Amino acid sequence: MTQSRGQARFGILVPFTNTNLEPDMALLRPDGVSLHFARVAGYDQDEIPDAEQMHGLGASDLDEPLRLLQAVRPDVILYGCTSATLTHGFAFDRDLAGRIKAASGAETVTAAGALVHALEVLGLHQIGFASPYVSTINDLAIAFLSETGIKTVARSETGKVLDNYGQGELDPQAVFELGLAADHPEAQAVVLSCTDMRSVETIARLERALGKPVISSNQAMMFQAMQLAGIGEALSGYGELLSAERS
Repeated sequence: MTQSRGQARFGILVPFTNTNLEPDMALLRPDGVSLHFARVAGYDQDEIPDAEQMHGLGASDLDEPLRLLQAVRPDVILYGCTSATLTHGFAFDRDLAGRIKAASGAETVTAAGALVHALEVLGLHQIGFASPYVSTINDLAIAFLSETGIKTVARSETGKVLDNYGQGELDPQAVFELGLAADHPEAQAVVLSCTDMRSVETIARLERALGKPVISSNQAMMFQAMQLAGIGEALSGYGELLSAERS
């Protein structure tokens, strides 16, 4: 499908130290969609992004970045941090999406909610979970997913504490190995959680190696945003979730 420029506008809220969400969205951008970004603070860039830091980001004031995004009249707003709402729980995530929609008038996607949505669309309920987070955030993430009926049968961690920049500096090979380590015979899919992890470049290779779907935060956000904007076309090269036309 060929679309004219400006048919849909996606506004994206990005944690201010994140260096990979914008390039990933550029890779995934469908024809006819324009991307518009605003940066979000609410945490200390020099501190380890632990549960307390990400909890603070989730509760931070979005008035100014939302005001700036509203100037381009976006059709969909994407909240681009997974751990910020994973640390609060599913009810908070849904409430945040509702508050952003009420304030902006735009359809709203959260990274954590998009992971759940993607798994629901594919009919998958048992996963392997991989992330660059500290262990306490992974515990909260698994609890969050459990609230929605998703069972985590295996998990993979980096084995070291990464700062805000270290998460984004993991190269695609490191992400690939992290995903492999999260696999399990009972896992129907592997989830790569974190909008600042270079997962999008790894999805197709990891799916070939595992023989099952791989869902990443940024891929899942783009998928749900496309649905909300009425864009059903397939995008090749970024995993099973985006490879088929869907209504």
